[in-house]
Amino acid sequence: MMVDVLVVGAGLAGLHTARLLALQGFDVLVCERRSRLDVGIRTTGIFVRRTLEDFALPEHHLGPAVRRVLLYPPSLRKPVELVSARDEFRVADMAGIYAHALAAARQAGARIRLGVPYPVEGVTARFTIGADGARSTVARRLGLDVNRRLIIGVEEVYPVGAGTPTFHCVLDPRLAPGYLAWLVDDGAHAHLGLAGRPDRLTAPLPRLLRSFRDGFPPVPAPEGPVRRRGGPIPVGGVLRRIACAEGLLVGDASGAVSPLTAGGLDPCLRLSQLAAAVTGDYLRTGDTSVLRHYDGTALRARFRGRLLLRDALSRMGNPATVELAFRLLRTRPGRAAASRLLFGDGSFPDTVAAQALTRRIRQEK
Repeated sequence: MMVDVLVVGAGLAGLHTARLLALQGFDVLVCERRSRLDVGIRTTGIFVRRTLEDFALPEHHLGPAVRRVLLYPPSLRKPVELVSARDEFRVADMAGIYAHALAAARQAGARIRLGVPYPVEGVTARFTIGADGARSTVARRLGLDVNRRLIIGVEEVYPVGAGTPTFHCVLDPRLAPGYLAWLVDDGAHAHLGLAGRPDRLTAPLPRLLRSFRDGFPPVPAPEGPVRRRGGPIPVGGVLRRIACAEGLLVGDASGAVSPLTAGGLDPCLRLSQLAAAVTGDYLRTGDTSVLRHYDGTALRARFRGRLLLRDALSRMGNPATVELAFRLLRTRPGRAAASRLLFGDGSFPDTVAAQALTRRIRQEK
């Protein structure tokens, strides 16, 4: 069987790209090795304000809005409190988000095959899109760049009683070297997790998570079943070579994750729009120069500052150093900088090509 586009991976990046390409009239096939999309979920599911403003996400799969953030040093004393005047974060039921994205892709005309690994026997594609995660098989088969800088995360999610929605962030290199431990309690569910550099973890992640849960007083008791998830998170920024004449990469496979915050949902959706626009133009014209619009090196420039901060955070191996850094965070300039990082409008850049595709699809509808 011959198709225009084979999308490998039915996560948010793959399904969003598949939907946009199908809306352009291309024959799109999505293959996913999982037989169900509600298992093997790795993302925390935190959507930031700009994503919520720019994308039509299903309201009934989004938790209550979070405006309050507490930043804790290793001692857990004197946290820095930041409160926004706007709804900054909402944590999604990602199983529901995936089901919604799957239905939207099918409605647009994309065909979906679950429980089918890549490469797909008997299928030939004009173009292949790798949406198969941080350790992408498509990237290796196409000779594209692969993620080298990864942190490893683990998380528990469970229902809780009503409370003040708060995002707790704990910077402690003994628990989460090179990253942080977190608790998002939005008054409906608790999302408790941590991640860190695998080469500097002092114990297995589940044991570290138990230690964090037992020693962090704000952790609420579960009021229902506990779901567990985890996996690798790329933090090296967008990879330089993410496209060639045979295919391209989106989502975690392309490294489209914030190097500092490790947030990947906003970059996933925005880069998918650009990928669909570039792929469509390339398939219509056959002009390989079109692929230059999908240049990872140019996209990396957006994250220079965050890459530098990522290096600084990765080097903080001493709790005393983190405590010292918190002295600066407690100052007015420090709090202002933290607020800009957490509540600012900076995000993955929209591109002219992606914006033009969005306008064209809306006009055709």
